[in-house]
Amino acid sequence: MKKSGILNRHLSGALARLGHTDLVMVCDAGLPIPDGPAVVDLSFRSGVPSFAEVLDGLLDELEVEGATAAREVRGANSAASGLLERRFTELELVPHEELKARTREARLVVRTGETKPYANVLLRCGVPF
Repeated sequence: MKKSGILNRHLSGALARLGHTDLVMVCDAGLPIPDGPAVVDLSFRSGVPSFAEVLDGLLDELEVEGATAAREVRGANSAASGLLERRFTELELVPHEELKARTREARLVVRTGETKPYANVLLRCGVPF
């Protein structure tokens, strides 16, 4: 049994299958998830687990070379906006509708219990060397 890191077997296994340039959408409880990507739904109750908690756990385990979020996060969710700006030096901002469309290209979607608006980010996997 794993003793540290991500313990959820579905999420841990899905992360192990990712490669360079694969996309991972970390989303709030309300983002529509299209058919196609693998989905690990971590939502339990409203706000649990939070977007910040899940994002930080993923960033501890993934090499990320880029991130994209909805432009609207800046005006609608200062906590998520601040978190994203602290975690990513180069954050691409696109219209929310475009971010939702890009979700179809994700290899994995990780759904949180977050219920504050626009708490979504598309991560592009990198390599650690």
